[in-house]
Amino acid sequence: MLRKVAIMDQPNARSSHSIAVPRAGGVAIVITFFVGMAAIYFIGDKTHIEQKYMLGFIISSLSIACISLYDDIYNKSAQFKLFSQFIAVFFVLWAGIVLDKLAFPIIGYIDLGWAGYIISLLWIVGLTNACNFMDGLDGLLAGITVIASLFFMVISYYGGSPFVYITCYTLLAGSLGFLLLNFPPAKIFMGDVGSTFIGFTFATLAIIAARYDESHISFFVIPLLLFNVIYDVIFTLIRRKLNGERLTQAHRTHLYQLMNQIGYSHMEVSLTHYCMAFLQGLGALWMVQIAGSERLYVFIPFFLLQIIYTVLIIRKAKFKKII
Repeated sequence: MLRKVAIMDQPNARSSHSIAVPRAGGVAIVITFFVGMAAIYFIGDKTHIEQKYMLGFIISSLSIACISLYDDIYNKSAQFKLFSQFIAVFFVLWAGIVLDKLAFPIIGYIDLGWAGYIISLLWIVGLTNACNFMDGLDGLLAGITVIASLFFMVISYYGGSPFVYITCYTLLAGSLGFLLLNFPPAKIFMGDVGSTFIGFTFATLAIIAARYDESHISFFVIPLLLFNVIYDVIFTLIRRKLNGERLTQAHRTHLYQLMNQIGYSHMEVSLTHYCMAFLQGLGALWMVQIAGSERLYVFIPFFLLQIIYTVLIIRKAKFKKII
């Protein structure tokens, strides 16, 4: 079907594939998600969050999916993508889905006030684009999504957050089904409709889980579950900025892309990140057992792991004169 409507990813200088591959396969993930949302809204009587949050989540998720699918078909500019993401986040904030307080070591809980709107916006837009940037190798983002969804589903189930649990189940089911065709060598790509939707959904769900579902799961669970994704994007942006590169210019210098270019296959890179995601999942299970702001210390070993990974990849990439 994607071939018939010409939603194809044509290889170019930045591509990691050599033949045209159908993209926008992420539509399957989106459809599975909304089937689950419909079941919650019309059938589930014990899985609802307050209706205004529910509708805000559904409308904003639908808007990011539709706009991203439009972009997959017509290849719009980066400015268009960013503007459309701000529109989707507007629906989130308009519905009142806002991170209004955070806990930090030593300091404790801080009421964010109006700054919560800005932080929520930056968090959602940031993770939306981070997941989009990480969708560059066969099976990479889909596999990470499966693992993160599985662990968040387990945490929310035992924590007593039924809405988050069912939502994670829909993401898990859709991503796992898609991964069967996206695992190296990929027969289909998810496209922006899949990658931005995944990032947007995870980011918004983190706020809902922390503030509006029954057990109030720590906001920091999702950042930990996706820490390898977040770290790669932040490190790459900082490195490119320090090198004087234009940040909006397309490139192939994310850590995972460099790992592929120095000689590791798509499968080896993806499996490496699956292992990272699995360890982060175990860390998240540990985190929710810790009370208060001390749970942030759980990030330390994973940060050190990423530092070691970074040093190894950058050193070898420089040796091979890739960067």
